[in-house]
Amino acid sequence: MKRLAQTIRLRPEHREEYLRLHSAVWPGVEAALHRAQVRNFSIFLHGDVLFAYLEYHGEDFDADMAVLEADPETQEWWKLTDPCQEPWPDRGDSRQWTELTQVWHLSEPGGHTAD
Repeated sequence: MKRLAQTIRLRPEHREEYLRLHSAVWPGVEAALHRAQVRNFSIFLHGDVLFAYLEYHGEDFDADMAVLEADPETQEWWKLTDPCQEPWPDRGDSRQWTELTQVWHLSEPGGHTAD
């Protein structure tokens, strides 16, 4: 299992639209995420900063993300959500969100990780 954390800014003028969209994420978008082996996906908001956490349970992350990115319903969803977001200038190669580096993780009691 691979843990990912990402961040992006929320454009204040699109805040209500973004929150409205995420109050009822399209079932096809959720299904595409599940097919891509994404689990335990959450998006949090602090001020105008969005923070996302997800767990990837597949074997080939790049291939699964390519399938997700090619999904027509997901592409339509992104046409609505992308304008609400303002990428950080240092996002690197990412499509939209900036990936964060994990600096610590609480292991299971006894030192065993859940991975």
